[in-house]
Amino acid sequence: MRAVDIIRAKRDGEALSREAIESFVCGVTDGSWDDYQASALLMAIVLKGMNAVETGWLTEAMARSGERVNLDHISGIKVGKHSTGGVGDKVSIVLAPLAAACGIVVPKMSGRGLGHTGGTLDKLESIPGFRVALSLQEFTSILEEVGCCLISQTDNITPADKKLYALRDVTATIESLPLIAASVMSKKLAEGSTALVLDVKCGRGAFMQRPADARSLARAMVTIGTAAGLRTEAFITRMDAPLGRAVGNSVEIAECIQVLSGTGPSDLTDLIVKLASRMVLLGGKATADADAEAMVRQAITSGAARDRLRHMIRCQGGDATVVDDPGTLPRAGHTHHVTAAKSGYLQSLDALLVGRTAVALGAGRDKKGDSVDLSAGILVHKKPGDAVSAGEPILELHYNDEGRLGAAVQLATQAAVIGDKAPADTPLIMGWVHDRGEQMFVALP
Repeated sequence: MRAVDIIRAKRDGEALSREAIESFVCGVTDGSWDDYQASALLMAIVLKGMNAVETGWLTEAMARSGERVNLDHISGIKVGKHSTGGVGDKVSIVLAPLAAACGIVVPKMSGRGLGHTGGTLDKLESIPGFRVALSLQEFTSILEEVGCCLISQTDNITPADKKLYALRDVTATIESLPLIAASVMSKKLAEGSTALVLDVKCGRGAFMQRPADARSLARAMVTIGTAAGLRTEAFITRMDAPLGRAVGNSVEIAECIQVLSGTGPSDLTDLIVKLASRMVLLGGKATADADAEAMVRQAITSGAARDRLRHMIRCQGGDATVVDDPGTLPRAGHTHHVTAAKSGYLQSLDALLVGRTAVALGAGRDKKGDSVDLSAGILVHKKPGDAVSAGEPILELHYNDEGRLGAAVQLATQAAVIGDKAPADTPLIMGWVHDRGEQMFVALP
């Protein structure tokens, strides 16, 4: 099919055929479609949309554009996990060894931080020697031995997605629900999982700031996964404030170790236990919610999950002694406290501004290719709802470059809002979408 005919059809609001979508994806992959043609179709999709069937076909074509991981030789159900990204979101680093300690195989290809959100790979690379660029053979070998492995996406996995994402990034076509869903799910289909748990973030620090958009994205991805034979569930979780009490790279690894030691922040721990419990159920290791949660909590209290993290780090070339001595992780040379201007209650702690503060300190990147300071970051001393006294620390900034501090302090100061009354409690988990329907725990539009 001619590129111009496919572009014209979508421009005019028509649903594309499977043949047209496969022609587009093949053309992007082999270079027979020029960038300007692919960009034109991407913009037409943004403006005219795609129905669920089109989105499913696009996802499958992108998944088939490169190599697919075959994990059939590894026994058991392979349960993947994906988060749409947020601030302080180190869930995957804890969840993978925790679920593996419960007998679940967890294959995970992760990404780097961009903008105000952190990246799992950057955090893992703050562990001395830790390797994320592994061959598929190494990936499957570690999965077989440890039960979990977290790596970067290889060049041969969904090459169409890589090319399309690069175009979307520079053509104002990022914000399209079908394109986002297809990008995420194509990688998950190629990853080798047989079930999937999604964490769709919603709020100030998320890419989906409106609850209605988060629910639509969750529904779309569950529909795609289910249609492709991948049992998929999605939780919609709040990202108005940072998750946990650490934002950065090495500081978040230290917090991951705290969670697996049973001393982590309650919000982070509770979310991880919930997601891990669903993975245990999807993996057939338990049949009741209470039994799954008990198994997960036992893996923490017994030290089995910490042992699994230690084993994964060692197999991926890292210094596993950090699990027992987090003080060996990279540490910044300077700290600065951002304090409360008055007494009262912390009404909100803007996750977006806290994420931008971390980037200003050097912990993140504004554009691809930027270097990252693995020791820079933020410790959160006060969470929304906490009482504060004037002069009391709210955030603790860790930095090396003194030239970065001024801008970071300005952003951090704007992030914290103090009022006279404690804000109402809001649940972290807002909703659950699965192949049998959905449950909303708060009122969503």
